[in-house]
Amino acid sequence: MADIIQLLPESIANQIAAGEVVQRPASVVKELMENAIDAGAKSVKLIVKDAGKALIQVIDDGCGMSETDARMCFERHATSKIRAASDLFAIRTMGFRGEAMASIAAVAQVEMKTRQHNQELGTRIAIEASKLVVQEPCQCSPGSNISVKNLFYNVPARRNFLKSNPIEMRHILDEFQRIALANEDVFFSLHNNGTEVFHLPVGNLRQRIVGIFGNNFNPKLVPVKEETDVMSIGGFIGKPEFARKTRGEQLFFVNNRFIKSGYLHHAVMTAYEELLPKETYPFYVIFLEMDPSRIDINVHPTKQEIKFDDERLVYNYLRVAVRHALGSHSIMPELDFEAETSFSATKNFGLPFSVGPQSDFEEEMSQTRRQEPTERNGGFERPTTSPREESNLRNWQKLYADIEEMEETPKQGFIPEEEGEEPITIGSNWTSIGELDDAGSSFSKNQKEPYQIQSSFIISHIKSGFMLIDQQAAHERILYERYLETLENKQVFTQKELFPKTFTLPTADAAIFGDIMSTINELGFDIQEFGKDSFIIHGIPADLTGGQNEVKLIETLLEQYKRNIELSLDLKENLARSMARSAATKRGTNLSVQEMQALIDQLFACAMPFKSPSGRSCFLSFDMDELEEMFVQG
Repeated sequence: MADIIQLLPESIANQIAAGEVVQRPASVVKELMENAIDAGAKSVKLIVKDAGKALIQVIDDGCGMSETDARMCFERHATSKIRAASDLFAIRTMGFRGEAMASIAAVAQVEMKTRQHNQELGTRIAIEASKLVVQEPCQCSPGSNISVKNLFYNVPARRNFLKSNPIEMRHILDEFQRIALANEDVFFSLHNNGTEVFHLPVGNLRQRIVGIFGNNFNPKLVPVKEETDVMSIGGFIGKPEFARKTRGEQLFFVNNRFIKSGYLHHAVMTAYEELLPKETYPFYVIFLEMDPSRIDINVHPTKQEIKFDDERLVYNYLRVAVRHALGSHSIMPELDFEAETSFSATKNFGLPFSVGPQSDFEEEMSQTRRQEPTERNGGFERPTTSPREESNLRNWQKLYADIEEMEETPKQGFIPEEEGEEPITIGSNWTSIGELDDAGSSFSKNQKEPYQIQSSFIISHIKSGFMLIDQQAAHERILYERYLETLENKQVFTQKELFPKTFTLPTADAAIFGDIMSTINELGFDIQEFGKDSFIIHGIPADLTGGQNEVKLIETLLEQYKRNIELSLDLKENLARSMARSAATKRGTNLSVQEMQALIDQLFACAMPFKSPSGRSCFLSFDMDELEEMFVQG
């Protein structure tokens, strides 16, 4: 039998390798910018067009390359970062595998101009699909200028799998921000389709965070700074009251390399224990510096997953450092009814260690290690209750002695926080759809009035028993279909604002919002750009009445849109889902009988009344025979 195993051609091998390294335009941005940092650049300029599908260009003032190095860098496993296997455990550079440039050149048209600072002429190289097209001397500035055009032009199946421009641009912005945060001593700029999105001068970490996320982040930041014999921890965390409902602003860096770690994220969330609303995430940018021999970064081609030689020790150090920062900056004050109201960092705050001036980080860590885990309080016992704490507890009990009576008669329009969402009061403005006859399964004609349970669920009688309706899920379904119809027919009425309101978004969010703003306006909003990263609201949909916070509604709409962004929904469906989720009447809202009947009628006039857009059941039906059987079996 003839031999059937053979070596793959170089071009095919490079395309296979590119599948791991180059997954989308953001992967190219990451590799090129990290190479610029490794080359000692103090100025890095990123230019993208068509969300990186048409062009990704990185210009730096690094050391540049010789003619031979310029050609060699496109070979697989060609690198200047390591020489021996032992070097893998002492890596300080961003790259070291020697795969990135070869992988990029295998799936794009690449042109590179590079010159060393002590040379008069540079080198220009053009490569397409791993084939060298041009290599010649040229005039260029010191450093490197690399252009990647028509990504995946020779792999159409991969190109078809790319997402829409807003999604791909979001990933590019994420990679840009991570590298810029880790290198505040380097100037960065980002130009998208001819518009400068970021201009980040050299500064400190706080200035870099504010430059990326906006001026409104400055008062939210709490510094973290701890030094130990094993590692140093630095950076900033966000105050609990500014936590958001979506991830994306939680960043870890180990030796200035961005990493993803659910384990370390859990350590931070544990430090925020009982300080955050449900399903919200705090902002943090945390840097860990440690001996490279204690970590292994050669785990994944993207180098965003690493292994620690002692994960439990890193976990405890990080958790205690975050708690210490929150306590030292008076984020967790003790409430004292008998003393003057003030925040003091010398109190205990109910933590399993002291955060006063008589303790330091190492003492807290020692105490943490001495404590034995228990089944109470997340693995640690709290100190014995002090007389002052007992006094506070009595005061709280006295203050809320009548809480049960208050809960039985909630105020009209009160919306508590539910599932980590910011409450938004949307005044009910039900429209009549008309009564249904008996043949059409009437839900509001000639029957007992519906009523609410806990201001969240509606009981509606039917002939065979009753239905239990989730008022929020039902309203989401109604609004979702209404907004979809509005976007299709473009028949909408806008209520003009007497006093227009302005709001500012982080640059990355502003880029997303700018792409979807025209479609949002089709829902009845009248929003226009108002300077860099700022927008002005001139009007809102006419059916959104009741004095709601328009800015908060828009911010919540954007958060919901970002949460749905990876569901492969088209723009209109995503916005309809997001708007319905943001504007629906929340649990805890009292409804009148007429409003409940209108909601029931509108729900069952929907094309799909059974499920909310997120898949939650809108109602459950209970048959009297089934109920009777339950009691018999019980």
